Amino acid sequence: MDTTTGGGHLARMLAAEGVEVVFGIIDGSYFGFYSQLANHGIRLISPRHETTALHMAGAYARTTGRVGVAMASNGPGVANALPGVAVENGEGNRVLLITSWRRHGIVAPDRGGAYQYFDQPAVIRPMAKWSEAVLAVDRLPELVHQAFRASWRGRPGVVHLSVAEDVMNASSEAPAATDLEPRRYRRTTALEAPMDLVERAAELLIAAEKSIIHAGSGVLHGFATEQLARVAQLLQAPVTTSWAARDVIDERDRLAIPMWATELVNEVRNDADVVLALGSRIGETDWWGKAPYWRQSTEQRTIQVDVDESMLGVNKPVDAAIVADARSFLERLAEVLEHRDLTSMRAAREARVAHYAELRAGARSALDVALATEGSPLHSSHLAPACQAVFGDDAVLVVDGGNTAIWANMYHEVRRPHSMLSTYKFGMLGAGVAQALGAKVADPLRHVVCVTGDGAFGFHPQEIETAVRCGLGIVVVVTVDRAWGMVKVNQEFALNADKLLAEGGLSPDELINTDFAEIRYDLMAESMGAFGIRVSDSRQLRAALEAARDCGRAAVVHVDVDRGAHKFAPSLLTFKAMHQEPAG
Repeated sequence: MDTTTGGGHLARMLAAEGVEVVFGIIDGSYFGFYSQLANHGIRLISPRHETTALHMAGAYARTTGRVGVAMASNGPGVANALPGVAVENGEGNRVLLITSWRRHGIVAPDRGGAYQYFDQPAVIRPMAKWSEAVLAVDRLPELVHQAFRASWRGRPGVVHLSVAEDVMNASSEAPAATDLEPRRYRRTTALEAPMDLVERAAELLIAAEKSIIHAGSGVLHGFATEQLARVAQLLQAPVTTSWAARDVIDERDRLAIPMWATELVNEVRNDADVVLALGSRIGETDWWGKAPYWRQSTEQRTIQVDVDESMLGVNKPVDAAIVADARSFLERLAEVLEHRDLTSMRAAREARVAHYAELRAGARSALDVALATEGSPLHSSHLAPACQAVFGDDAVLVVDGGNTAIWANMYHEVRRPHSMLSTYKFGMLGAGVAQALGAKVADPLRHVVCVTGDGAFGFHPQEIETAVRCGLGIVVVVTVDRAWGMVKVNQEFALNADKLLAEGGLSPDELINTDFAEIRYDLMAESMGAFGIRVSDSRQLRAALEAARDCGRAAVVHVDVDRGAHKFAPSLLTFKAMHQEPAG
């Protein structure tokens, strides 16, 4: 008979699901689990904080298309994990969180006075897709299978399984069904789009004068970027994206309408008479699909495709609601389109695309004026282009922070799908280093660079030691303005906008807790065994990045930026307006 700990049975079921790595901090409350991982070919990577484990798992999941698995110990460990649960569920990353819980004799319900205890499943349940507890080993397979069903059903997110420590650590014979293949307890094939609805979508798109495609992160989760490009080319349809789907398309493509061209994005969406929305809720950062940022819904037909039926038509009325995997739908749509004569519509659509390309080039030129600002202190516009030049188009760029994130997004050009990570939906500060670590675990041969603000980096700087210890050669570029930059400029607008615009800012005694003291992040990195370098001149930036790239270990580049210029990130007022309800 197969006798091992409950945690050993759990590890075996994870291996059957193809899990190769677990992120988390060790603790005696689940020794029976993590001590068995290696026996099943699963690697354990331990960061310095449980929140980091969740972010690493989320980035790993997004990069690989697999489930990212994190673990946390009962009580304080789970409390530390909660921010990561909120963020990764908000971002829609497929994560399984496994936690230990106190022994079943003092939980569910609370016996009173238990140490390191709270109702973990109940607290996490409203934050996640699914959350349950295992209090008996014979129910372990049933609940593990439920967790994976929930994980692969609908929109990705976090699922949570809390296992009582006596179940986790006690030895027992394997319960029934621990050896089932995934196909025997959950769907393992994509949701296929019904052909009649595919045909209906094709008719609407062919008949349109000005069709566009709006791509959400469902295209990334479905690994459907090639299929998206194919359909866009057939239709000669411009492609806008949600923030989180920024990297679905090579932005050099003539059909790409990048998020940094904010006015052009609005124009394209207003011109469109038919919209094909793929894997997007069309939420707040897409202005809820409302005028004046989109054409009035009475004048614009919408085809919405999503794996989550509850998202269909929730923010923007639809003319065709299709529950399907983005890749499956696009493959079938392309097959239909390739059997239609599209030549009559091509000339007019190509002319419109050429017009948008001219406007896009103008928007890029207007932004790139800032790159002429050379010298010290460094202008923030130089960071993203320098990183792209040094690390290459294939690198994964992780963006973290407030104004720093805006500067990086506005000056980076996506040239390879699946090459950007951030917390676009949740806007969480401090997740960047962990996301970079998770991406490096997922794809060790790619360069991974995190551009982060000094405020954001201050949340989890200890994870540089994790990078060194685990041999994860990420590069972290810290933009140092010694302030909560985005908050600072907003505070200055609120306190004295006239002085801000006339003099560039308010004096320290007029502000409320916006500034930091000096920290040498390069020296901090060196104290942890990483490579550290400091730069403040744009003419020396590439050399500093090259030194970090070539150092053979994790690296931190401390970049002193122009504190005044850094506050005025491009399109800052657009992002402020996004928090207001659109008029239409």
